[in-house]
Amino acid sequence: MTTAPPAPSSTRDPAPLEGHRPGSRAYRRTLLGLAAGGLANFSLLYYVQPLLPQVAAHYDVSAGASAQVLSVTTAAMAVALLAVGPVADRFGRVEVMRWSLLASGVLGLASAFAPTWGSLLALRGLAGVALAGLPAVALAYLREEMHPGAHARANAAYIAGTAVGGAVGRLVPGPLAALGGWPLATEVLSITTLLAAVALWALVPRSARFTPRPLRLGSVLTGTASAFRDPVVALLCAVGFASMGTFVGVYNAVAFRLEAPPFSLGHAVTLVYLAYPVGIVTPSVAQLLARRRGRGPAVVTGLVLLAVGVGVTVPPSVVAVVAGLGVLTVGFFCAHSLVSGWAVDRAHRQGRGTAQASSAYLFAYYVGSAVMGAVATHVWEDAGWAGVVVLATATTAVAVTAAAVAARLDRPARPGGQRGLVADR
Repeated sequence: MTTAPPAPSSTRDPAPLEGHRPGSRAYRRTLLGLAAGGLANFSLLYYVQPLLPQVAAHYDVSAGASAQVLSVTTAAMAVALLAVGPVADRFGRVEVMRWSLLASGVLGLASAFAPTWGSLLALRGLAGVALAGLPAVALAYLREEMHPGAHARANAAYIAGTAVGGAVGRLVPGPLAALGGWPLATEVLSITTLLAAVALWALVPRSARFTPRPLRLGSVLTGTASAFRDPVVALLCAVGFASMGTFVGVYNAVAFRLEAPPFSLGHAVTLVYLAYPVGIVTPSVAQLLARRRGRGPAVVTGLVLLAVGVGVTVPPSVVAVVAGLGVLTVGFFCAHSLVSGWAVDRAHRQGRGTAQASSAYLFAYYVGSAVMGAVATHVWEDAGWAGVVVLATATTAVAVTAAAVAARLDRPARPGGQRGLVADR
């Protein structure tokens, strides 16, 4: 007697055998829900960046110490990412993303009322653990549920949502803080995160092509770490560490530079973050560049732009700083949008866990943010903007080298022994 196939995990818009195709209702709902989640996730993570001078004054800490309010969150995210992959393999991608946004929104609201510097850091650290859930599994979910021909486009749409979140997190807090102090900005962005959780809950279908795996202590401790055994994934993680470190380090330090002479912008320092929204369209452009020139050269091009942007910020001119940050932002999102998907794709082709590869990349990415973001503010205190430029240039050089080597290694053999660059998928 033939046994009927198991029912899909959701009766709403179940994924066809080959995955959701572009234009389908489920495809649109998924991208909208994940874009909303990415927007809220990244805005709640980074909204403190333009407010570092105000946070330092409110809690009476130094410029270098104030960066801890961002670094503790990204460091906690990095540690949590080591466990999120195996947890998502057991309980499901969508479930983890839902609870991630809900918990981070609640913790964000609590941090608005933190009475002491220590309590603020503790709440921001817990929020980092909660925030890890969505980015850790979003790309793995897209890899599993989308049609193979739509992976690159879906990844770009999700990364664009995170770019919007980064823009909101840097542009909105300044005006809100001018009205009601930095706690008002915290409250508004935390409520936005809770609304995004509702949207993700309502829009994103449950996984239809996901098979739960047993949750073992060993897999929680070592599952994500095993992704580093692949040399290409390890190199891509190095790119994430160095490029994100450069990006966050420059953005952390520039707030203090623009509050100091000869700029002395005060609350108007937020206006410099108008350079950030250019990153929103970059992922789609990066995908076109990768299809024409290959993924490796496209990533290197983005990283070169990152370095150029750092150099443009050197003159003591607001116009130069904004222009430099714009170029830097384009370069960063070009590289990140490609490398994040590349790591997952490489793991898929090698028969390794895609969630683990995504978590490994993001672990390195957020460690870079935590470490270099804090280092850059201390370098600013000790060596001024020239020191920040030297630091950023050095870390970008590391990223370029790692990307070039990864592209060389990730060339599958062709007939006749030749090797060709893997196309973006």
